[in-house]
Amino acid sequence: MPKTQTKTNTATFERRDILSFDQFTPNDLFHIFTTAKEMAYQVKKKVPSDLLRGTITTLLFYEPSSRTFASFNAAIKRLGGQTIDIQNPGQTSSVAKGETLADTIRTFEAYSDLIIMRHPIKGAAKEAANAASIPVINAGDGIGEHPTQALLDLYTLYEKFGRLNHLTGVLVGDLLNGRTIHSLLRGLSLFEGNEIYLLAPQILKLSPQDKQDFRKRGLKLIEITNDKEIPKTANFWYWTRVQKERFTNLSDYERVKTAFTVTPELMKSRAGKDMILMHPLPRVGEIAKAVDKDPRAVYLRAQIRNGMFIRMAVVSLILGKKL
Repeated sequence: MPKTQTKTNTATFERRDILSFDQFTPNDLFHIFTTAKEMAYQVKKKVPSDLLRGTITTLLFYEPSSRTFASFNAAIKRLGGQTIDIQNPGQTSSVAKGETLADTIRTFEAYSDLIIMRHPIKGAAKEAANAASIPVINAGDGIGEHPTQALLDLYTLYEKFGRLNHLTGVLVGDLLNGRTIHSLLRGLSLFEGNEIYLLAPQILKLSPQDKQDFRKRGLKLIEITNDKEIPKTANFWYWTRVQKERFTNLSDYERVKTAFTVTPELMKSRAGKDMILMHPLPRVGEIAKAVDKDPRAVYLRAQIRNGMFIRMAVVSLILGKKL
């Protein structure tokens, strides 16, 4: 049977694909956040759950992943579900024999209730959803989007500040290719009064079309050229790595890979005492290890933890299971 199409303003997620952050309304987000908070309480109290008992989810990851793969895997298993784990299917499955994406999806939908997919090509998640009769979650499609990462990022901001409007943020690194950046900006554009400073090497700046689109959505975007221009009043910094895998010319990568680096000295000179430093990880040198000790650095604490709670919430809501 075809998937039920649900209007996005109802905060109803059962049998719903999660492909782009554009699917969400503020009401959707707060519904997910409330559910994630309940999941967090359950985990911290070590309450066993069989909420997803009898369900099987396929994790189909064409690109390497640590946190996204493991947090989805842990989220499902903490709720009593099971997983089919397919990593690097280009070498370990019939994809290596030339099988199409659509045929791969149709195969795994026969075994499972939900497919979670990461793929190197932008738009692949939508192609998978079109082929499937079960829900599909986009766990990152090339330089496109990463909606569940943005959910956990926004949840982290909401936990800290109690709001998602009238925030000042600084986004740094690969703004051109960063799928986490694109989804986060979509999320922030749902709320009024957000002001975002953009800092990137010239070849990795947000595209003119993206800047135009996000400004039309109501975001105030301000481009800066060096870390001395970072406003001391910023609520959060969102640092990202320069992605080696997106470069065809490695000399260009070497030239810009550590163009902007967070050091204890930068934190002392430009960061307010109540700000938070975020990073979607992995990092490859753009944040000094000494910064990890700073209580404002949440990338190895709150963000990782919240990733599992958010994904527990999303998967349970899509599969129609309630605590």
